[in-house]
Amino acid sequence: MSNDILNMEHVSYRYFDRIPALENISLGISEGETLAVIGSNGSGKSTLLQIAAGLLYPHEGRVLFRGVEVNEKALRAKAFMKQFRSSLGFVFQDSDVQLFCPSVMDELMYGPLQLGLSEDEASDRAMEILAMLGIEGLKHRPSYMLSGGEKKKVAIGSVLTMNPEIILVDEPTNGLDPRTQCTLMEVLMSLREAGKTVIIATHDLSLVDELQASVAVLSEEHCLVRRGEAGDILADEELLLSVNLIHEHRHFHGKEVHSHLHSHYSFHKH
Repeated sequence: MSNDILNMEHVSYRYFDRIPALENISLGISEGETLAVIGSNGSGKSTLLQIAAGLLYPHEGRVLFRGVEVNEKALRAKAFMKQFRSSLGFVFQDSDVQLFCPSVMDELMYGPLQLGLSEDEASDRAMEILAMLGIEGLKHRPSYMLSGGEKKKVAIGSVLTMNPEIILVDEPTNGLDPRTQCTLMEVLMSLREAGKTVIIATHDLSLVDELQASVAVLSEEHCLVRRGEAGDILADEELLLSVNLIHEHRHFHGKEVHSHLHSHYSFHKH
């Protein structure tokens, strides 16, 4: 019997029943693990997270949450649906998809109120998360008056107020300025220290390096080609080249040709 909190078994998915997004993915995520799913654009990272969160259903294979298969039938059972939905929080790549309430405070209170907390309890929880993210000054602001980085913080905050066991974050650093990226990194570190299970889809190798997470590598053929620790994965330049996360850059000095490996994201090896 697996001890994984989430388990994907031979999962395949196709868009419009013909465009492959994932091919025969088997992946277990243990409780309290921080996992980075990495791969080039179009490799299937976002699809994998959405299937893990029960937002999409696989065409082949299955997803288990604490040993129970997550499918349409299971989620029609109120008890399981409430347990599953309250246990997972999803932070979308595009924050505008996630934000719909009149103000930031309303966004952060919405989830706890849906879970049955009183208005006072929801308000207290929202204020705690606002302080944690350093955005107390935004609480009365509507989302359309926020910057991209502020929207990302509010989207994360709206998930954290529900206190889920598992937090899935799709491309967290996309479009963020360096300061907001640092804040986000601190939040992800604190979630790991709090024992949360964190699953991140990213092609930002510097994020993987900083978090020192376990890593699942997807190929451009939508297959899982490697599972390992960050240090081992980032040191394997042949692997990173093969999945198009780094590339060889060539330049000329007179008649001499020099080549070196290049990534769009700076990272260092421990």
